[in-house]
Amino acid sequence: MKKVIYIHGKNGSADEAEFYKPLFSGYEVSGLDYKAETPWQAVTEFSELFGRVCADSDEVILIANSIGAYFAMHALSDKHIDKAFFISPITDMERLILDMMEWAGVSEKELAERGETETSFGERLSWEYLTYVRDHPINWNIPTEILYGENDELTSLETVTAFAEKNGAGLTVMQGGEHWFHTDEQMSFLKEWLGDRI
Repeated sequence: MKKVIYIHGKNGSADEAEFYKPLFSGYEVSGLDYKAETPWQAVTEFSELFGRVCADSDEVILIANSIGAYFAMHALSDKHIDKAFFISPITDMERLILDMMEWAGVSEKELAERGETETSFGERLSWEYLTYVRDHPINWNIPTEILYGENDELTSLETVTAFAEKNGAGLTVMQGGEHWFHTDEQMSFLKEWLGDRI
């Protein structure tokens, strides 16, 4: 059996997998309904869910969005996945956390002393999270294609390009695209991008 597994980003839903069903005829398409909010939670939860969903699969294609891609790289790098498609992936979590600390005006020393701190832009910064990310670098060797929006506010083009070059991934940049692909134009671009690569 051929399967497509979709992993949503923050505040997303497994139901978003419906969008991909018409694009993958002959495949069983399902969204991973997960609760993990940290990479260490993802390691446990994703492994279990993946094992359950893909136990009888001959071929597995992974589609992952934003932090879902980061969690997937963290949790599923040793699984049988034939190809991955990442949409606006977080490829360098340490860089993102350091950027958010800068936006919030919080130093490493302050974060280490506080443990956690809330930001004005709705993110909670955590020293445990930062140190975990540093201690557990990503090792991803699965053939991957990346779709990146030119105006992505979370990951720079330089960061995603460095990841693509290091991992031999294909990289497509949508001019005028955002981190969250959601407009008709963006979704049409996404559909065409996938269709050309399936």
